[in-house]
Amino acid sequence: MKSVVDNKAMITNTKSDVSVEAEIDNFREGEKFDAFIATNRISMHWNGKIYVGNMAGMEFTSEGPKVQYIKEGR
Repeated sequence: MKSVVDNKAMITNTKSDVSVEAEIDNFREGEKFDAFIATNRISMHWNGKIYVGNMAGMEFTSEGPKVQYIKEGR
């Protein structure tokens, strides 16, 4: 099977509960990804349930980007 990963994901500030769409890079499912909001990079790491990252004294969470699995034909 081949996986196709969306290049965007919703990121939520845990203190203010505000969510924004971030661009995603370096995604490794169940491990980590980098989220870019404006020019800021937030390194998000999997904690077993959700991705969590910190920047400028704030905590962010995300379910990560959508991943679609495509069955490859012969």
